[in-house]
Amino acid sequence: MTEQCVIRLRKNEERRLKAGHLWVYANEIDTRHTPLKDLSAGACVVEDSRGKPLGRALLSPHSLIAARLYSRDVKQELSRSFFKKRIEQALSLREQLFDVPCYRLIFGEADGLPGLVVDRFHDVLVVQTGSGAMEAHLDVIVSALDAVLAPTHIIAKNEAAAREIEGLERYTKALKGELLNEVSLTENGAKFVAPLAEGQKTGWFYDHRAARQKMQALAKGARVLDVFSYCGGWGVQAALAGAESVTCVDGSEIATDYVHRNAELNGVADTVGSIQGDAFAAMKQLIADGEKYDLVVLDPPAFIKRKKDFKNGLAGYHAINELAMRLVKPGGYLVSASCSMHMPAERLLDVVHSSARHIDRSIQVVGYEGQGPDHPVHPAIAETSYLKSWFCRINFPL
Repeated sequence: MTEQCVIRLRKNEERRLKAGHLWVYANEIDTRHTPLKDLSAGACVVEDSRGKPLGRALLSPHSLIAARLYSRDVKQELSRSFFKKRIEQALSLREQLFDVPCYRLIFGEADGLPGLVVDRFHDVLVVQTGSGAMEAHLDVIVSALDAVLAPTHIIAKNEAAAREIEGLERYTKALKGELLNEVSLTENGAKFVAPLAEGQKTGWFYDHRAARQKMQALAKGARVLDVFSYCGGWGVQAALAGAESVTCVDGSEIATDYVHRNAELNGVADTVGSIQGDAFAAMKQLIADGEKYDLVVLDPPAFIKRKKDFKNGLAGYHAINELAMRLVKPGGYLVSASCSMHMPAERLLDVVHSSARHIDRSIQVVGYEGQGPDHPVHPAIAETSYLKSWFCRINFPL
């Protein structure tokens, strides 16, 4: 693709970009002037309907989000210098916020690098490229990361199904150093190991860091159930906060193995147990067994991945929250989370409230957390604010 690539918008479709948004949808492009099907993934200039330049973007001609602005300067190339400056800017934020170098270093659009995610695990960087244009510049990105941070390892973990829309292969490979099976990290003072090759996303979910910190006050002396526990991010930190006992539930045998490894790593192996199996089935069995908990944490995967999934996903959130509430002791607590960007925070609270009413309970909201500050929100892009956790006290009728 040449540097002269230009896409022109239809009339009045530039308003969102001028208001600060970065995305151009395929149906906003004047395809008679710039036929998308003839273009390849890469950098391009975006113009309004009159031919006035609006900025420079990453083009994904086969995607619904056809272009993502990375600079308002139409001459800004995707050079090593450009990436280095953006990485340094992102790093300065994280270094101010965190004492330990374990965090999301690059969060796509919110850090001015659409389609790029980088998680840092001490001296190991795990990279995800979510667009053909970013993929094409991966060598430059690696060179810039190496110049700024000089990590021992840089690993590409590109296994997301969405890559197929861009015509990209799915793979995991080392870009610097050898390929690792797992990564080590510290979060809220707790030490963890997480699977890389066989793990989810980049191996760990840093986004719930603030919510896990808030949860610790409720965990002291409590009997805790951590549902969809993955490697024990919530459960192990609950145990460290002084929980009487913790039971972690996850469908993955690999994940539950890591729960026990992480419990042992933090000296709480005697406090943490696990159930490996389907979360819905496990919770139904615990209800049948008459189990009750002081604190239940629900951190499910995204039940609503696309807008058209909303109705079925909403039913899933209702079902799982109702099951969770049946396992909470009178006066106990529920932490109900969702990572579905199509599920607004207020709607999730409605789900928790209506689930409580359905089984003759009431709730008191005692806290709320979104994603941690290493996942900053772009104010013009609602999709960058995707994570929500409601902290609720569950009351029984008197």
